[in-house]
Amino acid sequence: MPELTPLHPWIAQKIGCAPEALTRAAIAAYQLDRLNETLALCRARSPFYRQKLAGLPEKRAALADLQALPFTTAEDVRERPLSLLTVSQSEIARVVTLDSSGTSGPPKRLYFTAADQELTRDFFHVGMATFTKPGDRVLILLPGERPGSVGDLLAQALPRLGGTGIPHGLVTDVAQALGILHAEKATGVVGMPVQVLALVRASAAQQFPRPQLKSVLLTTDHVPAAIVQAVEAAWDCTVYNHYGMTEMGLGGGVECAARTGYHLREADLFFEVVDPQTGEPVADGTYGELVFTTLTRRGMPLLRYRIGDISRFLSGACGCGTALRRLEAVRFRWHGRFPHIPSHFLTMADLDDAIFPLPGVLDFAAVVSETSLQLTVWAEDMGGLETAVTQALAKLPAVRELGLAVAVKVLPGRVNPPGKRKLTITSLAGTEPG
Repeated sequence: MPELTPLHPWIAQKIGCAPEALTRAAIAAYQLDRLNETLALCRARSPFYRQKLAGLPEKRAALADLQALPFTTAEDVRERPLSLLTVSQSEIARVVTLDSSGTSGPPKRLYFTAADQELTRDFFHVGMATFTKPGDRVLILLPGERPGSVGDLLAQALPRLGGTGIPHGLVTDVAQALGILHAEKATGVVGMPVQVLALVRASAAQQFPRPQLKSVLLTTDHVPAAIVQAVEAAWDCTVYNHYGMTEMGLGGGVECAARTGYHLREADLFFEVVDPQTGEPVADGTYGELVFTTLTRRGMPLLRYRIGDISRFLSGACGCGTALRRLEAVRFRWHGRFPHIPSHFLTMADLDDAIFPLPGVLDFAAVVSETSLQLTVWAEDMGGLETAVTQALAKLPAVRELGLAVAVKVLPGRVNPPGKRKLTITSLAGTEPG
């Protein structure tokens, strides 16, 4: 039986019960109490939510009653960020500005107090304990230059486990990052899937020795099975998956030793899965859009925030024996599919699964229009790859059903840029991918 997730006793402690007494009923009772506290805080201190909640009951009698509350959207955060605050701006310790993903509107700004950031450190400390032990050294391939950034918070959390964080930042020089990996004798790595894949494939091509790694944690983007398999085979380690976003306070959930879905940060966040078109809740096991509500955040609480990610709650108990829910790994965003219809659509995850198993591929960019799918592929070994990629894409049901013409261009390997990878959708045939 896989080892019990360390999130189980941690959440039991936060709720105020013994680990053996942690049940779904105990979690729900705690979440309802924190939800009503958050609603009271929002009514009293947030102009945005005071208006949104006007005329609604002050308290919820059950978690299911949350469905009567309006959603909060990314547009709300872009347009009125300061009106969502429930503290003075002088109490804000960290402001994060997120690009607007190609829209013409303003960026999103998220505000966190020092206490809010401590919640993230605490989650990182506990979540990393699944695969990090005292004495371990973890190379952090995430932004960490600014105080309170994700890499900085992770580096601060690891010593609580008796481990050491090795801040590096995003990979801009593959050979340099591999050199640091070996020189620092890292036993673990945390990074973005495509950046870690670049290290793995460059390591083999440049004949670096195999690092002495025990674990790799992949985060910030969809994690293709092909990348997990490539990393585990090349480095003889175990790969885990983390789910989070800035709006959540960076941490949302992490796999346990069973690796059959994320265990969620249920003492700090309440998750729902809803029909992305109607907003109505869906049953466990049914795919829908993820929605979350913050339960313990005080700087900028979010009520029923629509993420756009598509996933589902998994039925049945986890093999590790916890009472915590399991969320299936997120593959795509509702608005990141082509075309925007419920069936017969193409996503970046579909392309990931088709292309990353091909030897030598480091990354790719994709542009799709009404009639064509164009890819620029970066690879270590370009010999014959255009044909291999074209053949792999031709097997995708969505490509066949949509009748897309496929054009592939292969270029020498490059360092992967930061940010989430996405399928660029355009009505202009012939547009070059980035």
